[in-house]
Amino acid sequence: MEKALQSNPLVEIIANEYKDSENCLYLGRGYNFPVALEGALKLKEISYIHAEGYPAAEMKHGPIALIDEQMPVIVIATNKGHYEKVVSNIQEIKSRKGKIIAIVTEGDEQVKELADHVIEVPETLECLTPLLTTIPLQLLSYHIAVMRGCNVDQPRNLAKSVTVE
Repeated sequence: MEKALQSNPLVEIIANEYKDSENCLYLGRGYNFPVALEGALKLKEISYIHAEGYPAAEMKHGPIALIDEQMPVIVIATNKGHYEKVVSNIQEIKSRKGKIIAIVTEGDEQVKELADHVIEVPETLECLTPLLTTIPLQLLSYHIAVMRGCNVDQPRNLAKSVTVE
C-alpha cells in the first residue's frame, strides 16, 4: 500500500497532462476488471469527465473504435493472470495512437516500453492486486478533479446517503 501511495507525485504529473480530456477508457482483466469499472466511476463522479470501464478481453467489441490520439486509456496490467493478453491489448491501443497509462507490477519493463506513462505497484498475490491497483486510480481521479476546480468533497448531483423507497 505504501509503495502505491508513494506514486502520488507521478500520478499528479500524469493528472496534469490529462486533466482536459473529454473522455477516458479504463481496461482490466480478471480481478482487475472491477477495478477498471471503479476507476472510471470515480473519474466521472468527481471530475465530470466521461469515463468507461471495460473488460480488456472485449476491447475489440466497441471501445477500440473510440481510440485515437485524444483518448487516454488506463490499463491495469499487473503481471498476474492474463498478462500477455493485456500486453496485446496495449499494443492494439498503441497502434491506434491512444495515450496509455498503465498500472503495472514493480519492475515491469515490457509494458514500460509501450506505455506513455507507467505507475508501479508492488508484487502481490493475484487476488490482492485490486487492493493495490485501486489506489493510483483514485489518486488520478482526485488530482484531475482538483486541477479542474471541482469540489471533490461535494460532487454535483451525488447523494451523500442512499435512500430506499
